[in-house]
Amino acid sequence: MPNRTPISLYLFFTIWVSANVAPIASKSTIEPCSNSDTCNALVGYTLYTDLKVSEVASLFQIDPISLLTANSIDISYPDVENHILPSRLFLKIPILCSCVDGIRKSVATRYKTRPSDSLPTIADSVYGGLVSADQIKEANSINDPSVLDVGQTLVVPLPCTCFNGTDNFLPAIYMSYVVQAVDTLSGIAASYSTTITDLMTVNALGSPAIKAGDILALPLSACTSNLPSYASDYGLSVPNGSYAITASHCVQCSCGPGTRNLYCMPSSLAVSCSSMQCRNSNLMLGNVTWQQSSAGCNVTSCSYGGYVNGSIITTLSTSLQPRCPGIQQFPLLIAPPSSLGPSLFAPAPAPSQAGGAATSPKSSVVPSSGSGLGLPPTNAPSGGLSSASPVVNPLATFPLAIVFGLLCNFMLSSSL
Repeated sequence: MPNRTPISLYLFFTIWVSANVAPIASKSTIEPCSNSDTCNALVGYTLYTDLKVSEVASLFQIDPISLLTANSIDISYPDVENHILPSRLFLKIPILCSCVDGIRKSVATRYKTRPSDSLPTIADSVYGGLVSADQIKEANSINDPSVLDVGQTLVVPLPCTCFNGTDNFLPAIYMSYVVQAVDTLSGIAASYSTTITDLMTVNALGSPAIKAGDILALPLSACTSNLPSYASDYGLSVPNGSYAITASHCVQCSCGPGTRNLYCMPSSLAVSCSSMQCRNSNLMLGNVTWQQSSAGCNVTSCSYGGYVNGSIITTLSTSLQPRCPGIQQFPLLIAPPSSLGPSLFAPAPAPSQAGGAATSPKSSVVPSSGSGLGLPPTNAPSGGLSSASPVVNPLATFPLAIVFGLLCNFMLSSSL
């Protein structure tokens, strides 16, 4: 009877090499598109080193003020743009999501290379896995990625989704989130006040299984505006619990906790701004008066109507409502963080950094009849999963494979 031990060892060796050498590509949610419309979006970013507020903003080519407001950081803090933020701090970065070659992505970010840079370090370290080395290579038509000129400007394509600015028919802004090793889908859902079912639907997941490096689209509840299309801030949308500065830093619009009503008022940065008083009224932008009557509550308000040709448009409206409005709820502002202590904007699912107890998901029911991985479940947005193709060195484990192969060969010789 022939000895089967060497064959068994050979099969085991083949399986072991395949499992350790062949890279498994991470996934990201792709939204097909067919027009040039843009939307406001977010990317979740973890600082790779200590950086000033202005340096983080420069890394993504955004206004430092928009970075602060997206994270509910008080912009009146002294010299706030030069405040140093600690390494490993998680931030929400506001970006503009465009339609490029039939796919939603942000292409406004530019990076100037430094002496020690390589495409993998730029992708994995500087931008925290939001983009892959191959994606940067393709976006910049680089033939030889091993040769980068110091000071070379690279386009960094960042993932983003719009999905018509809605989630379950309610206003939403989508944040691209890089899954960490400690993450679970239920933990992410709890931290961002959504459900496992919703995350699976949005990201076309066939199961709740996720792995580190995957990029998920997270729907964040938002307050939206009804500004006219000719306004420069048309489409203004603000995530729940944060605020935004618009109209050349003259107007502040906030989305209070647990609300979907955008509230705008003069900004604390307002300097040399056009009039913010409603015509035929003594009310200023953001003022609301009401009078109780037997028929209900007569409410008069001076609302924001957009920024047009350097002028702030205000709208005076009067309505009869069932009840009088309560006290306006504003987002809780925090001082710029200097350490990784309790924070309002930590990545999921770390309650110790999330600024309090995590919100329980509205549902943890997993669909029993979902589609296979990569195919959207029933009624899912028109999206899907694609490989992010991270650069993996297949030789990293090769020395161990050689040792194991020699061991197999020795045992084979011994058995003959």
